[in-house]
Amino acid sequence: MDRKTTNNLIIDDFRRNSNVAFAILYQQYFIYTKKFVLNNKGNLEDAEDIFQDALLILYEKLYADNFKAYTCLGIYVSGISKNLWLKKLRNKEFLIEIPENYYTKNQAEINLAIENERDYWHKLNDYINSISTHCKNLIQDIFMKNKSIEEIQTKYQYSSKHNAQNQKYKCVEQIRKIKNKDNF
Repeated sequence: MDRKTTNNLIIDDFRRNSNVAFAILYQQYFIYTKKFVLNNKGNLEDAEDIFQDALLILYEKLYADNFKAYTCLGIYVSGISKNLWLKKLRNKEFLIEIPENYYTKNQAEINLAIENERDYWHKLNDYINSISTHCKNLIQDIFMKNKSIEEIQTKYQYSSKHNAQNQKYKCVEQIRKIKNKDNF
């Protein structure tokens, strides 16, 4: 099923006030928010709270008259989550309540965060499509499918975890070189 069809099904599900869309987004995209929050001074409870707040903002956004899904809804939710967490980190007291009208008051900032996230994923996708097929598959397995280095070692038949780590490094370096050429 393509992204547009998936987005439309999720949007329709939200508008019917069903919980299936929440479950799909949580199952497929919470891991990205969790990693981001855990890597940025947060814990699992913080990640869950931020992700739920992001889903509520998405829900509000879906009812906005001009909402259009230009990319995967999971990317929208991830962008909103990152924005919310960074905003929370900036608050010295670390106690932020998300008001009901948060999206309305911060629409421009949220839209910019989403747009930046979408641009990032488009560029990253272009870089990944420019590397060798082997590296493309390896990068997708490690970073998008969250496979462990042991699973990578087995799947690609590397003789040791060290060799798997080296190959991962070489593939990431391919992306860095393409990115650096792109920036000049």
